[in-house]
Amino acid sequence: MSVDLRTDIAGVTLPNPLMTASGCAAAGRELHQFFDVADLGAIVTKSVMRGARSGRPTPRMAETPSGMLNSIGLQGPGIDDFIEHDLAWLRSVGARSVVSIAGGDVDEFVELATRLADEPGVTAVEVNISCPNVANRGLVFACDPRSASAVVSAVRAVLPPHLPLLAKLSPDVTDIVEIAAACVAAGADGLTMINTLLGMVIDLDRMRPQLAGLTGGLSGPAIRPVAVRCIWQVHAAMRAGILPHRPIVGAGGVRTGRDALELVLAGASAVQVGTVAFNDPNAPMRVRDELAGELDARGFTRFTDAVGHAHRVLADAP
Repeated sequence: MSVDLRTDIAGVTLPNPLMTASGCAAAGRELHQFFDVADLGAIVTKSVMRGARSGRPTPRMAETPSGMLNSIGLQGPGIDDFIEHDLAWLRSVGARSVVSIAGGDVDEFVELATRLADEPGVTAVEVNISCPNVANRGLVFACDPRSASAVVSAVRAVLPPHLPLLAKLSPDVTDIVEIAAACVAAGADGLTMINTLLGMVIDLDRMRPQLAGLTGGLSGPAIRPVAVRCIWQVHAAMRAGILPHRPIVGAGGVRTGRDALELVLAGASAVQVGTVAFNDPNAPMRVRDELAGELDARGFTRFTDAVGHAHRVLADAP
């Protein structure tokens, strides 16, 4: 039996639900050596900012049990170079591009969104509100509903209606449903969950923090249960009418098709694959095929029928 893997993200139909995760595959050129990136649902680019950034000092990566910490610091070429080279390349190979943008303040987010509004080849814009808010003493936008709302509202105002806006949420909050509600009310067409968790490693030989930036983002299999929990809570709020229904793009620790299915059953309409690609660049395509097999084994003929299915099973349980 073949499984129809098509999914809809805020009115945009993707041939399958698999995406890369922002920051784990740049703009897809490296992965294109191993498979045709146009075969994925979408490539999510590394977060781009207004100007070029060299990032944080080294060392800025550290292995952890079942994951890794990164403290890259949003290194990148800036929006002009990104549009001229990366976005043009993605368009040339026929890939669907979800462009991740990050800013130090609301004005920078608006400037980036304005630059992308009329660019051909942009499938959606992912707003990385999990980056430091320099206008408010290092607060992360996604940790405060008012700050999150301000960014999403301002970006939505300058993007054309047909271009979906995905708000990427941080798990480092007390109530992720509250943040999700603020983003949806401000105009988010979908939610990406989750970004990395804030973590730290001590080098026992030198007896000092291992990362030059002290803390970093924890990713990999260790955070998957947190991602499942966050997706479940937000999707449950949508089912209960607390939140309007919006597609959720699941991210966090996906290595296999079984991992991806767990996020989907919790409520994800698409799945991003990130950290695993560092040691298995074929992982996004492998996970796509494994997910199809897992769905087939459970009698699903359409991917969309599996989205949030665990909620329905629970509701029907005696």
